[in-house]
Amino acid sequence: MASPPSTQAHARRAGSTAARPPPERRRSGRAAPAAGDAVRPPPPAAATGPRRRSKATRPQELLDAALALFVEKGFAATRTDDVARGAGVSKGTLYLYYASKEELFKAVVRHNLTPLIAEGLEIVERYQGSTAELLRTLVQVWWERFGNTPAAGIHKIMVAEARNFPELAAFYAEEVAAPADRLLWKAVERGVARGEFRPLPVREVAQLLIAPLIFLALHRHSLGACAAQGPQIDPHKLLQVHLDLVLEGLRPRDTAGQTTRKAKP
Repeated sequence: MASPPSTQAHARRAGSTAARPPPERRRSGRAAPAAGDAVRPPPPAAATGPRRRSKATRPQELLDAALALFVEKGFAATRTDDVARGAGVSKGTLYLYYASKEELFKAVVRHNLTPLIAEGLEIVERYQGSTAELLRTLVQVWWERFGNTPAAGIHKIMVAEARNFPELAAFYAEEVAAPADRLLWKAVERGVARGEFRPLPVREVAQLLIAPLIFLALHRHSLGACAAQGPQIDPHKLLQVHLDLVLEGLRPRDTAGQTTRKAKP
């Protein structure tokens, strides 16, 4: 027996509804995972780690790029655009960390020299051996941590451009030259107080001690960086001979002016 028209229409509507996907499936356009299928987990939080690390290391990257360009081109010729490009950031990002090229240069100097001078002062305060060996230690640390590194080019920048940038010259004198002088004064005064050195003007002795160190830094970033650099210089031998001569001149002398030496046990 045929079904009444109303019954047939109801059946057609029911079948049409069953054939359509659920509302959520229609909106997403993706089928829900079947039973037993693995559900893909969300991306791990560590995926954003490199971006956080990059932001954390950005000041150091800016300082490294600035040092390389300052040494290569000089302070005046270095552009902040080039520094930012070398660090892989925008110029605006650079200014978030350093308000001007002058402040960037000061940060480069402080990063490379301030901790080294502080470490030297600590060595002087705690050293237990002879003052002659103390001076050798200070010179060795300076060469390994500064003189034999790209940062030694800071000396070249200051020698070449300090006159044109008096504010930077005053900054360097106050935060680098004066503390470095005091460091060597303390070492020489220690030797005099212990009877290891004869009394001499400590300021001049300190300047005499540091002069070859500056010379080596300048040579490394001038003639030493050229193919035709002239006579070869061995920094280690030069510093050794320099210290031998200075320490011999600092030895106490007897009333006849002869150098006195402590007898070996």
